[in-house]
Amino acid sequence: MDPKTFRNPDAGRVVRTKTGYWTFLPASLPPTLDWSLPLATALSDADRELGKLTTMAGNFRFPRLLIQPFVRREAVLSSRIEGTRASLMDLYAYESEQMAFLEDADDVREVHNYVRALDYGLDRLKKLPVSLRLIREIHAKLLENVRGGKLSPGEFRRTQNWIGPAGATIETATFVPPPPAEMNAALDKLEKFIHAGSDIPLLARAGLIHYQFEAIHPFLDGNGRVGRLLMILLLCEWGILPQPLLNLSVYFERYRQEYYDRLLEVSQSGAWEEWLRFFLRGVSTQAQDSVHRLTRLEGLRTRYQAIADGMRNPRRMELVLDFLFSRPVLSVRQLEKGLGITFATAKSYIEKLVEAGILKEVTGHARNRIFRADAIYKALEEMER
Repeated sequence: MDPKTFRNPDAGRVVRTKTGYWTFLPASLPPTLDWSLPLATALSDADRELGKLTTMAGNFRFPRLLIQPFVRREAVLSSRIEGTRASLMDLYAYESEQMAFLEDADDVREVHNYVRALDYGLDRLKKLPVSLRLIREIHAKLLENVRGGKLSPGEFRRTQNWIGPAGATIETATFVPPPPAEMNAALDKLEKFIHAGSDIPLLARAGLIHYQFEAIHPFLDGNGRVGRLLMILLLCEWGILPQPLLNLSVYFERYRQEYYDRLLEVSQSGAWEEWLRFFLRGVSTQAQDSVHRLTRLEGLRTRYQAIADGMRNPRRMELVLDFLFSRPVLSVRQLEKGLGITFATAKSYIEKLVEAGILKEVTGHARNRIFRADAIYKALEEMER
């Protein structure tokens, strides 16, 4: 790491360790922010667009449809930032237990673990606030039985790590976060900042916390994904989002290099405003996208209601349709388990939906078949881009 590129002591200090390498110690939050007109405007825009999303979610006619499609979308894109190649279709195929349908099962397992970690974190928020303990628990879920699973899942690192291009050493790395002792002290201060009161607007606080977590880089693997999970959990805990409907990873993946550059520029030159404007622009963009997608999904679900109304048991078909929106790629066995019905009953409902043109079989197999709701899946798959 080149210490000369870190030019702002207010952002943190570059120090040489006893073993001779340079490392960066980020300053404690909060920084001194100059609320320029562009930054204040970015915050106002983000608040407004997020308010529209929150209002729509509160008035959404089919609340069961909301969470799972957005959680899976977030899992695919957040993991893709870290180099996985799994698609949304791969994830659904994995959850349908159709492993032969996959090209890279290792990648898909990592994405599936992201879903598990986010679901776990949201459930834990009912009893445990966002804290270092919860962050460790989420990390353990994320790395369970996947690549990186031997790199101390659920434990903060006890050795030095670094960030840089493939093959970089600690001397040639782009960024070297704090050594373990200083890392633990920085984490304690970060936890206090999360829990302390502040006049800083909550969305800006979330952006500050995300930077600080990534600068501390407390795990040997999975820091980026945990850092993005942390933002979702904070927004839900603070009541900014009623559910995890804001897929910031879509924005970060689209502007991946700028995402990395903005974070690094905070450390190097104290460019807090540039990072926060980038972050808040992402909130605005993805809130608008979520409103658009929810509108589209609601329209599809309303159109399909006529099918349920024409059934002898309309309430059961409504549950089947709601399940279909949460799992637009599914097997008969999934529907059986998901609704607690018999295999024969699940099969008959799927056959009815095939006849109605809502579902189609996509494997071409006589057994272990997977069915896809193309209109629903298309609305979700487009969200990957």
